[in-house]
Amino acid sequence: MSEPEVLIEKANGLGLITLNRPKAINALNHPMTLAISDALRAWADDDEVRTVVLTGAGERGLCAGGDIVAIYSDATGGATGADSPTGRFWRDEYVLNALIGNYPKPYVVVMDGIVMGGGVGLSGHGSHRIVTERSKIGMPEVGIGFVPDVGGTYLLSRSPGEIGTHVALTTARMSAGDAIAAGFADYFVATEHLPALLDTLRTEAVEVAIAKFATAATESGLLAQRSWIDACYRADTVEEIVARLQADEAPEAAAAAADILAKSPVALKVALRSLRSARTAPDLETVLNEEYRVSIAALSSLDLVEGIRAQVIDKDRNPQWSPATLAEVTTAQVDAYFAELGDQELGLVSND
Repeated sequence: MSEPEVLIEKANGLGLITLNRPKAINALNHPMTLAISDALRAWADDDEVRTVVLTGAGERGLCAGGDIVAIYSDATGGATGADSPTGRFWRDEYVLNALIGNYPKPYVVVMDGIVMGGGVGLSGHGSHRIVTERSKIGMPEVGIGFVPDVGGTYLLSRSPGEIGTHVALTTARMSAGDAIAAGFADYFVATEHLPALLDTLRTEAVEVAIAKFATAATESGLLAQRSWIDACYRADTVEEIVARLQADEAPEAAAAAADILAKSPVALKVALRSLRSARTAPDLETVLNEEYRVSIAALSSLDLVEGIRAQVIDKDRNPQWSPATLAEVTTAQVDAYFAELGDQELGLVSND
């Protein structure tokens, strides 16, 4: 018998959830999402559970994101739309993201190692978010012709200045210090202290337990570069952002421009619109509802299939985007990603 993909344990006041696909860096699939949701709902009113803790098995990371090979299979097989297997997975995943964001008990997540995409959805909305010296956190979606989701645009749009725009459009990886500065994490705990922290959480209140092991993270490189990041990324279009980056004297700015120009042009434009929309949204649920529309549209797009093919299937790292340039992307093409879904809307409503 193979082990379950999610280990769920209740003991000593803790509800412990362990993502258990270490060979896949705990990539998230639909059954895992449902198992986590069921556990959280059961524990919300369970007096034997004071605190929920989420960790990942293995040494490589908490969660590398959604299982994009399965998404590729759906997209290439013509199984698209809200009723496709991927559409149903995303629906339940985004409902889980909202559940985490509103959870009535402390939700402690250990963001050790790689935390990408769907992994951010499981962690970034939690109440107590812990990073380590090994943490690498990011939203790499535009690199595969997709757009930041799982409430990622909510977090990115609320980062200081334009740091979130930079992270989204370049797919930059955040260090522990960056993640705390950007609002994706709260505390730094060295990996050597994680076992003791988990033991202490069984007997101590969350804040007391974390305070025993948390120390200052290394300084944020992104925060130190805010002057050129803010100046370049506050532009209204991706083309203008790239032009400002190319004209800036900071060598990091030129590198960022090159990074952006390698990504899907249509995904970049949709992502920028999503970020700007999320910035003024009143709550996480409103953002997730819009992200769902965008994701469903992306499932039928040429660039999502091509991006996954180039990065994961054939691994030639040479995607042929369509349209091929930013200038060729029309307003109508971007608008189509935000079209309402009628009776297939996600339909989340804030509890506030």
